[in-house]
Amino acid sequence: MVAAIPPVSAGLLLDLVDSVRRVPTGRSVSIDFGTCDRDAALELISAWCLSSGNEIVKTEGSAVTVLHGRSPDPLAGLDPDQLPGSRVWVYTNFDCNLACDYCCVRSSPKAERRAIGADRLRQIATEAAAAEVTELILTGGEPFLLNDLDELVKTCTDKLPTTLLTNGMLFRGSRLERLRRMDRSRLTLQISLDSATPDIHDSHRGAGSWVKAVAGIRTAHDEGFRVKVAATLPADQMHELEPFHGFLDTLGIVRHDQVIRALAHRGVAETGIELTVDSLIPEVTITADGVYWHPVAADHDDQFVTRDIFPLADAIAEITRQFMEHRRSANAIAEWFPCA
Repeated sequence: MVAAIPPVSAGLLLDLVDSVRRVPTGRSVSIDFGTCDRDAALELISAWCLSSGNEIVKTEGSAVTVLHGRSPDPLAGLDPDQLPGSRVWVYTNFDCNLACDYCCVRSSPKAERRAIGADRLRQIATEAAAAEVTELILTGGEPFLLNDLDELVKTCTDKLPTTLLTNGMLFRGSRLERLRRMDRSRLTLQISLDSATPDIHDSHRGAGSWVKAVAGIRTAHDEGFRVKVAATLPADQMHELEPFHGFLDTLGIVRHDQVIRALAHRGVAETGIELTVDSLIPEVTITADGVYWHPVAADHDDQFVTRDIFPLADAIAEITRQFMEHRRSANAIAEWFPCA
């Protein structure tokens, strides 16, 4: 076997072994393939890493980066519900009855619907259950604009526990009847509310929306659903939450169902925290256009993963692979540099 190694590949391996030997455990080295056949060189280096207890952490162009030793499990330390693929988000549609001034996916009454459709959602739910996904989360846009929403939700709750995001403003008439047909034992409603009084909420979502959202929360409770409330706040307001929590307490929203998130600089938002693939733990997100890294960026090319929704297990595996590579690269880049 050794005699069959092309000399140039053997020389490359010897250079790599010498470079790794010269750095302490936990540090990485990079080496260029030069004139070597890239695939053959990678195969050789992979075999050496496997036998020597080292690890390839990155390949880019004509170079490979090898860690001296093994990096920690990139998924270690994550809660089970943070693991990629533990939950799957689905954008049922993108049109909305509101035009919030910080919508991360640019939804509005003028937005194209881009509906996921019953057939695709049925396949997503079926494959998600087979892939050991623990929860489906349906969002929009405003899902209650869909005339078949009760059927779409049943497709999901028949397979998995499901959370449905809504602004809570449309629970009347035929839409209230659709709500009443949903499975209370398998469905949680998450309603958006940004403040304990109308001023802040209405300034972002439109006049009169706070009163309707609060009424929607009460209706959902009266109909026997578990209700979560999600608020979007500027980062500098995240420390002033106790009055808001107190108000939600009076609505019967238990503390662990009070979701407070910082405003993200995405979509139509002009300010907010910057969220990138490198800084986000992924949550597999599906739209009519394909699979995205995270729901906050489900309308942005920089977090687009693949157009191939199916097989869903493959999409989950690809996001997991990319996430592990990001984590390994970060560990390899971070180096101890003592100054004292």
